Amino acid sequence: MLTKRIIPCLDIKNGRTVKGVNFVDLRDAGDPVELAKIYSDEGADELVFLDISATEERRRTLVDLVRKVAATINIPFTVGGGISAVSDVEVLLQNGADKVSINSSAVKNPQLINDLAQKFGSQCIVVAIDAKQIDGEWIVHLVGGKVPTEIKLFDWAQEVEQRGAGEILFTSMNHDGTKNGFANEALAKLSTLVNIPIIASGGAGNIQHFADTFIDGKADAALAASVFHFKEIEIKTLKNELKKNNIEVRSVK
Repeated sequence: MLTKRIIPCLDIKNGRTVKGVNFVDLRDAGDPVELAKIYSDEGADELVFLDISATEERRRTLVDLVRKVAATINIPFTVGGGISAVSDVEVLLQNGADKVSINSSAVKNPQLINDLAQKFGSQCIVVAIDAKQIDGEWIVHLVGGKVPTEIKLFDWAQEVEQRGAGEILFTSMNHDGTKNGFANEALAKLSTLVNIPIIASGGAGNIQHFADTFIDGKADAALAASVFHFKEIEIKTLKNELKKNNIEVRSVK
C-alpha cells in the first residue's frame, strides 16, 4: 500500500487564513505563514494554499505570500487560485510552489491542463474539482462554489486525467465544513474511474473520518482545514491512530 498523505489546507482571503461551512460564513483562522510553519514542523505531508477569492476578484494569486510560506516550510507545497495561464504557473514555481492547483480556469479552458502538463509535467498539475450532489447527481461548480455548471463530476475527472492532470483534489460542497465525514461513496467511485491520486476534501471532523476515507473512500490523501487550524486534531495524534488502523502513513519525527 502506498503511504497515505495528510494535507492541511490554507484557504486565503485578504492575506488571512479563513474557514467556512459549505463554502460560506467564513471566519478568520490565523496567519498563513505561522500556520504553514506549524504544520510543516508537526509532520504534515504536504501543504495546500488556495487563494479562494482570486478567481472571483479576477486577479492573480498572492505571490508575495506564497514566497513567504515557501521559505518557512520543508514539505511539498501546492498553490491555487486565479491561475489561468502558463505564465501564472511559472511565477508561482519560481516563488516556491512545488505544484499548482487549477479549478475554474480548467473548466473554462480544458486545453490549459494539456498545456501545463506538457510544459511542467503532470506531477506538477493538480486539478481541483468542487462538486455538489443535486438530485443524486454530482455537479461541478466554479468560482469558489458559487457558479453551477452542467458538467458531471465523474465525466470531468476522467477528462482531466486524459488531458494530463497528475492529481485530483475533490471537494464535496455538501460535506465542506460540516465535520460529518468525507464523501466516501463518490471518492470510491472516482478511484475506480481514474488512475491518478485523489485527494479527499470536505467533511473532516474526527480521526475516524480520516480512517474511513482511506479505507472506504480509497482516497490517496486527505485534506482538512478547520480541525487543524483550531487544534481539534493534532497531526501526530492523527497519524499514530491511523497506524493503529493499519493505514500506512509517513512517521512523524
